[in-house]
Amino acid sequence: MGKQSLRMMFLALLCMNLCGCIDAIVSLVSPQEEEVVDLTGLRYWDPEGKPRLKPGVGVWVQVGSTGLKPVEMEAQVDSRGEVALPYLLTEPVLCDGLTIEAFQQKLVKIYQKYIKQPLVTVRFTAFDLKTGVSPYGTVNVLGQVNSPGPVNMPPTMDLTVTKALMAAGNTRQFADKSRVQVTRCDKDGQRTVTIVDLDEIGKEGRIDKDMQLRPGDVVYVYERLW
Repeated sequence: MGKQSLRMMFLALLCMNLCGCIDAIVSLVSPQEEEVVDLTGLRYWDPEGKPRLKPGVGVWVQVGSTGLKPVEMEAQVDSRGEVALPYLLTEPVLCDGLTIEAFQQKLVKIYQKYIKQPLVTVRFTAFDLKTGVSPYGTVNVLGQVNSPGPVNMPPTMDLTVTKALMAAGNTRQFADKSRVQVTRCDKDGQRTVTIVDLDEIGKEGRIDKDMQLRPGDVVYVYERLW
């Protein structure tokens, strides 16, 4: 191989290395934000839109019968998806993923071993929007907010982007309020991304642009690049 060929090969390798370095520099200067998709919330909703029991949710149970004074109990679903009722039952009952109606029917069958024609009523207990776990699901708020993490969906299901950000401690000083990203996945895994402009909502009074959120949505607040 001649000197001219060696020189050309050396220049080609140098160019390849420089291109790689340039790509690395570009990626450092303008990093691509990784989109986080939360599919866990979808697991706890049935086709009719009813919330299902899941770890952390509280339940109120009333058990009685004809001629028997009803007994009221409150309990919380544990990390294994079970609930231990303080009266009448000696072992926890698996309820993870069940609707209130399905759990109620399950308890009726269990209590039939102890009570004749048991009357069982079950409902979700009240929960604290900041510290409790909502049976109606959560929205994950990430990025430039003061308290990133899950935000509970209220029973009214009227959680919007601005309400979710307020629950997450509001945006930080250098948040890009014109570019709040909402990522949503349906039950088939189809993902849609929507950009919400907080300045348009606030300064221009476009309340109609305040997107209504669903359980499992991910809200990401970007940082300003200037």
